[in-house]
Amino acid sequence: MDKGLPQKKILIVEDDGALSGVYKDRLEIEGFKTLEAHNGEDALAMATKERPDLILLDVMMPKINGFDVLDILKNTPETMNIRVIMLSALADEGNIVKAERMGAEDYMIKSQVVIDDMVNRVKEVLGIK
Repeated sequence: MDKGLPQKKILIVEDDGALSGVYKDRLEIEGFKTLEAHNGEDALAMATKERPDLILLDVMMPKINGFDVLDILKNTPETMNIRVIMLSALADEGNIVKAERMGAEDYMIKSQVVIDDMVNRVKEVLGIK
């Protein structure tokens, strides 16, 4: 990563601590600063406070689900421009369309994506070569 550029900040919103840790470790190796939230409520508070460049957002979570978090983010002036990649265990075509319609950059199915694919998509969305 170019040392002259400010470090991009990624908020990982995932209720599975082990999976969240894997994402965090890999993204930090790639040069990103990471933040973690394990439910939708904490995700919204952290997004507003930290203003990450991108949010990796799990769909099924405690307190507030990913779609409701996305809806709130996209309808709040302070967070509406934060890029969001939805992550889900569910390969539901309706959810994919819904996520895109609501303003998510992408919707990735966890079982169909290896960590390299996710990292490459994060870089692509953030405009990093």
